[in-house]
Amino acid sequence: MIAALLVRGLAAGLAAGVLAAGFGFAVGEPKVEHAIRVEAAGHHGMTPAAAPVVSRGGQRAGLLLAGALYGLAIGGLFSLAFAVLRGRAGQRGDWSTAIWLAGLLFVAIALVPALKYPPNPPGVGNPDTISSRTALYLTMVAIALLAMLAAWRLARQLASRTPWTRQLAAAVLFTATVTVAYLVLPAIHEVPRGYPADLLWSFRLSSLGVQLVLWSALGALFGIACERAQMRPRRNRREPSYAPVPGAGRDDR
Repeated sequence: MIAALLVRGLAAGLAAGVLAAGFGFAVGEPKVEHAIRVEAAGHHGMTPAAAPVVSRGGQRAGLLLAGALYGLAIGGLFSLAFAVLRGRAGQRGDWSTAIWLAGLLFVAIALVPALKYPPNPPGVGNPDTISSRTALYLTMVAIALLAMLAAWRLARQLASRTPWTRQLAAAVLFTATVTVAYLVLPAIHEVPRGYPADLLWSFRLSSLGVQLVLWSALGALFGIACERAQMRPRRNRREPSYAPVPGAGRDDR
C-alpha cells in the first residue's frame, strides 16, 4: 500500500512541478527580466550586476528541471504524509484528504514563511547575509510545520467535542504559535530605497503563485489517482470471472 501511494505521489509531484515551472516561466520570468534590467542599470543605490555564471537561456531551461525535481521530492514526502493521515482525518475520502492536506501544507510551507520573509527579485538583498536569511526562512518553515502538527494533535484530542470547537481550538493554537514566531524572529529589511514597489510586489505574488499551483496540482492529481485506484477493484468485481462458452445452453437436438 505504501509503495503504491509513493508511486502516485512521485507521479503527481512530477506533473505538479512541471505545471508550477510553466507558471513560473509564463508569469514570473518577465518580472525576473525586469529586475535584472533594474539591477544592471545600477539604480536605487544598487551595485551593477556582474556577468551571470549561467546564461539566461540556461537558467530558463534549469527552471523546468528544478521544478520537476522539486515536485518529485515534494510528491514523495506528500504521499508519506498522506499515508500517515489516511483514516485519521475523520470521514474524509482520499480525494478530500489529499486536497485538505495539500492546502494545509501550502499554508505551512509557502504562505506563512513568505509573509515573514517574502522572496525578493534579483539584486535585492545583501549577498553577505544570504546564509542567515536562508536559515531564518527554514526556521520559519519548521515552526509553521510543527505548529500545524500540534494543531492537528489538539484537534484529535478534542474528538469528543463539537467540530467547530475542535477547529477553532486548532486554529487558535496555530495562529498563536506563528504570531509568537513572527515577533521573536528578527525582521529583514534589505530592499533598496526607491526600488519599484510594483515590481517588488508583483515578483512576490508570482513566486507565491508558483507555490499555489504546485500544491493545488499535487493535491488534485494525487487525489484523482487514489480515487481511480479505488474504483478499479469495484469494476473488476462486477465483471464475470469466466468467459462464456459459445453455444453454451443451446439444445441442438
